[in-house]
Amino acid sequence: APKEHMPLPKAPTAPAPKEHMPLPKVPTAPAPKGRMPLQEASTRASIFDTVTLPDLNDRIKQLDESFQQALLRLIDERGMKDSDCYKRAGVDRKLFSKIRSNPDYRPSKPTAVAFAIALRLSLDETADFLRKAGYALSRSSKFDVIVEYFIVNKRYDLHQLNVALYEFDQPLINA
Repeated sequence: APKEHMPLPKAPTAPAPKEHMPLPKVPTAPAPKGRMPLQEASTRASIFDTVTLPDLNDRIKQLDESFQQALLRLIDERGMKDSDCYKRAGVDRKLFSKIRSNPDYRPSKPTAVAFAIALRLSLDETADFLRKAGYALSRSSKFDVIVEYFIVNKRYDLHQLNVALYEFDQPLINA
């Protein structure tokens, strides 16, 4: 005789959600790109009011030079013309103009490396220069190890560097 199956117990049902009173809509001006809306900013400000940050304003006032400032300074220190530098880096005039006119400009890492090669920076100078753009050379990255090799060996030819990058299946620089 076929076995009779016991009916499965019913799954417990979740309690009905409680109704909440909707929060009043507070008009906020649209936030500038990359910034939090006004309402969130005022909430954030109240959080900071409870924390003691005695020297934060002083630190903000004493920022290091920007990537743009460092690039223009290094071009001048090396007695180069802007056009010689950006051509050697494989950067077009339009992008260089954008960098020149925006002190807060952050290049891609390959573009920053290209300028380091064009300026013939030492390894220490390159590390400092890349840091100003928010980057570093890492011994755990093939791309970075290849770049470091070329700089340490004073091989400042972007074409040769790109050939080596290609041989190791790495992204090319401004090619």
